[in-house]
Amino acid sequence: MPTLKTDDGISLHYEEAGAGTPMVFVHEFAGDHRSWEPQVRYFSRRYRCIAYNARGYPPSDVPESFERYSQERARDDVRAVLDALKIERAHIVGLSMGAFATLHFGIAYPKRALSITMAGVGSGAHPAQYEVFQRDAKANAEEMRAKGMGAFAARYGRGPARVQLEAKDPRGFAEFLKQLAEHSAAGSANTMQGYQGRRPSLYSLSEAIQRIAVPALIIAGDEDDITIETSLMLKRAIATAGLAVFPKTGHAMNLEEPALFNQTLDAFLHQVEAGRWGPRDARSPVASIYGPGGKP
Repeated sequence: MPTLKTDDGISLHYEEAGAGTPMVFVHEFAGDHRSWEPQVRYFSRRYRCIAYNARGYPPSDVPESFERYSQERARDDVRAVLDALKIERAHIVGLSMGAFATLHFGIAYPKRALSITMAGVGSGAHPAQYEVFQRDAKANAEEMRAKGMGAFAARYGRGPARVQLEAKDPRGFAEFLKQLAEHSAAGSANTMQGYQGRRPSLYSLSEAIQRIAVPALIIAGDEDDITIETSLMLKRAIATAGLAVFPKTGHAMNLEEPALFNQTLDAFLHQVEAGRWGPRDARSPVASIYGPGGKP
């Protein structure tokens, strides 16, 4: 079972397939490296694909203290994957929690990213949602510790932006719930408390976000209401960003719409590699009532 070490001594499990330009997949809270299987199968035909389990997700290590989980730690764990595998630069693809890590990686380590893709990004980031999201994260952590992952998965896995997968692909949805229930209650609770419940609002980081010059793709599902406004903000803030919105789609769009997701990502990578994904034409933006600061 392949593992690598982070700079603070945590072992992370990873899997890789294919050869070529590296792609690193960073999973969401309710997923793990298995969540990226539709993408690894597709892109490993032309790329070296690496998917890893974040800290707290066995067979990766599960640090006992929630203090060892944070936004900065998740960001630096992406870098640790590249360093351990001796990869200088890679395309970084993240979903939800993994998209936050990808965004922060693009801010902190732009020279290590060939591109950044952020799907389902923005849960709890909007000022109107931020405090509620933090409280919910702490409550979710308490629930997992008290009731275990089976009960938590049965509830959390059927959230407002998850039922779309159930409707489209009952078999895939059952697999998603099964895998979520297999996660470590301690690791998931620590992730909720230490990472999700403490990460900064993206709207407080608008100046840093506006400095991103790496080619960026943002993907949102139009029924993932909690992420749409933030996705629009990021599109407006990042000059090199493009925004794709999938119709009738919820949060886990890579599982809901794998063909569309792969096609969209593939087209983006082709444009990046051809040198055709540059910053937005300075003549095209117009005044908007919703700027990066999130205030009219």
